[in-house]
Amino acid sequence: MNKYSYLLVFFITLFAVSTQAQNTTPKDSITSNVISYEKGKEYILGGITVTGLQKFSEQTVRIYTGLVEGQPIKLPGDKLTSAIKKLYESKQFSEVDVYLSKRDGETVYLQFDVTELPQLTTVTISGVKKSQIKEIKKETELKKGAMVTDNLIVTTRNFIKKKYTDKGFLKTKVSLDTKRDTSDVNTVSMSIFIDRGDRIKIKEINFTGNEAMSDASLRGAMKNTKRKIFGRFWKASKYILDDYKEDLKSILEKYSENGYRDARILSDKVVWNDDNTINLEIEVEEGRQYRFDEIIFIGNKEYTDEQLNNILRIDKGDIYNGKVLKERISGDGTPTSQDIQTLYHNNGFLFSQVNAVETKVENDSITVEVRIREDEPATIKKVTVTGNDKTNDHVIYRELRVKPGDLFSRQNIIRSIREIGQLGFFDTNVTPDVKPDYQNKTADIDFSVVEKGGSQIELQGGYGGGSFIGTLGLSFNNFSVRNIFNKEAYKPLPMGDGQKLSLRLQASRTYNTYSFSFTEPWLGGKTPQSLSFSVYFSNQYRFDFTTNEVNKNESLSIIGASIGLGKRLKWPDDYFTLSQNISYQRIELQDYGYRVGSSNNILSQGDLNNLAYTFALSRNSAGPSLIFPTYGSEFTLKAKATFPYSLVNGKDYTEPTNPTPDERQAYLADKYRWLEYYKISAKGKWYTSLANKLVLMSNFEMGYLGSYNDELGLTPVERYFVGGDGIAQGQLDGRETIGLRGYENNRISSLDGGAIYNKFQLELRYSITDKPSASIYTVGFLEAGNSYNNFSEFNPFKLKRSAGVGVRIFMPAFGLLGIDFAHGFDPLPGLTEKSGWQTHFIIGRQF
Repeated sequence: MNKYSYLLVFFITLFAVSTQAQNTTPKDSITSNVISYEKGKEYILGGITVTGLQKFSEQTVRIYTGLVEGQPIKLPGDKLTSAIKKLYESKQFSEVDVYLSKRDGETVYLQFDVTELPQLTTVTISGVKKSQIKEIKKETELKKGAMVTDNLIVTTRNFIKKKYTDKGFLKTKVSLDTKRDTSDVNTVSMSIFIDRGDRIKIKEINFTGNEAMSDASLRGAMKNTKRKIFGRFWKASKYILDDYKEDLKSILEKYSENGYRDARILSDKVVWNDDNTINLEIEVEEGRQYRFDEIIFIGNKEYTDEQLNNILRIDKGDIYNGKVLKERISGDGTPTSQDIQTLYHNNGFLFSQVNAVETKVENDSITVEVRIREDEPATIKKVTVTGNDKTNDHVIYRELRVKPGDLFSRQNIIRSIREIGQLGFFDTNVTPDVKPDYQNKTADIDFSVVEKGGSQIELQGGYGGGSFIGTLGLSFNNFSVRNIFNKEAYKPLPMGDGQKLSLRLQASRTYNTYSFSFTEPWLGGKTPQSLSFSVYFSNQYRFDFTTNEVNKNESLSIIGASIGLGKRLKWPDDYFTLSQNISYQRIELQDYGYRVGSSNNILSQGDLNNLAYTFALSRNSAGPSLIFPTYGSEFTLKAKATFPYSLVNGKDYTEPTNPTPDERQAYLADKYRWLEYYKISAKGKWYTSLANKLVLMSNFEMGYLGSYNDELGLTPVERYFVGGDGIAQGQLDGRETIGLRGYENNRISSLDGGAIYNKFQLELRYSITDKPSASIYTVGFLEAGNSYNNFSEFNPFKLKRSAGVGVRIFMPAFGLLGIDFAHGFDPLPGLTEKSGWQTHFIIGRQF
């Protein structure tokens, strides 16, 4: 019975009673006595009886109806109609009829006659693998106790068939049968048989009627539907109807982009081949190719035609491209879009409207009017931030580029999103809610953020170098020093002021390292000027691989500290940062040698002092996420230098003739007592969004370590070590580790480290998820680089090459984790066989 047929049954029944006709009900509980009543009059409900029940109780049905004994009710009326509707909507009954069973003065009694739907007990699926059976049961509503309706049967059959046809099994057949289950009352069991048949491939995609566009060009426009070609594993040649329909639209868009705005698809059909493949036959009508004629601007007062033309970048005679016209009028949806509407929105004209209208089509030329309603500039009335439970408001507000009283600016809103994302305390999906007030020409802006953990813990244990290695690292990226003595702020630590504090302890039989660092990003709280300092201490002991013994009498000890200031610049733009740092290290050698000079001189005794000044100019416009940037770039030019002591101290650095070992050590210790060098490095990364969630990262970097005095030569510290995962191994002697996947750690450089390196990298990244709990993305990469001992060896084209794939997982509590599988195409220095496959485990932000 139809869902609403109860109304017809009810009205017919009551009509028969009111006309004193013979009332013969289908149930024994209804007598043939004539029951009179006054239509539309309000009665009192005396009671409800229910017939036809098998598993449900009368009380349950009464509750479903919502009717209560003693309440007023009209015959017929809304309350009775609603009661019957509720019974159907419970999805427990296939039929519901209602009858007037008795009337006692102003009191009426109703009888509901129902037919219960059968319940599902078991489901048996055959014809596919067990794993697929489990998946189908999970995806459908075939659970024990489900009410078996005709709709459930039809939708289940259609769902399963579509599931397999979407995978290319176009001849999938699904049979579904139900059988009464005698083990319980009103229950059925269901059996489903699935015959997938063979996977159907697309053999050819043929076009007719196309002259201006080649078959290959049109097939290329079809992003999802591809023909079968040997070697293409990344895109299956399967026929999915929804994707195919979208691809037909893409074909027309391709024509439109090339001036054929009248192009249409006359027909498309699927043709079966004898080898159980299909051909897609598509007939097109191209029409004529159009070009732009005059482009006329109307209503522009703020900007001249010439200024708007510079943004539109379309000239008379250009091939007509509706897509480009739309994007340069109203934007392409990216944060960096350059279009006329964005121009107005960036300069306060929130309520402006820009529309392109074709006003004349003559032969093959189209005249376009760009109609502009500028309106008045809008100002920002109020700026709020919601969702920050831990981070204090001022930490976010100081990063915002929109302030109350400013002119509305779309680009400043986008920049604010980026700055919030760069803090690293929030999910990347920062949502600005712009609330315009047209009457007052103002707008309120609310930034909604989702907070994620600002602290990380590193706790590791492993075996390496003949001993157990334990590491404990704590990083608090949203610390609050001012609340350090506030007991109430410990939840579990004082957080919320955006300061960074980190502690790291690493120990094994052969070495131990302790470090502490702190950064205040807004010194004084008024300007974006940072203060940072760090202290560290390290001991490294000689390990004898032949005896597996550690000799603590032979050691390398380093104690150091640094302090730095950084300032955000306003010129050339405010993406630039200037930072300066002064660092000092004291390196104590006790029978633990550094190779120095070009000979086999080994410096094994003495104290080395490394006092250096570092200057860095950087520009970072990448965003919005700190973990997965999709646009912008990062560039750093850095110089680090010591004072040129040897050029002013008047010392003679000539090596003594035939010195004894003690004399040689005394000479070397004095020669390198105060280390001197200069280092210059440049690094650049560019992020290009290729598609949704797909980003290309391009990277270039190089470094050079030089000396002031040829007699003194290069310093034994501050060297470059290239190769492997790029993770520093605990040495604090100023060395830089540069990752080059596909090769063993540090093996591309010489044993003492290189003086020059360069590296090139292309990395294709795809974001799987960017949830606050975990951000996951995959990478495919090409890398090339090398290390050189001096300029005479330097050859920027003599590179060690590699390629590979990997995955990254960022969890707020643990930082960035990952694994890479890389293939090195060239041999390591001194070897002849190529490096081959290497596996790298990533901890931190090396790549």
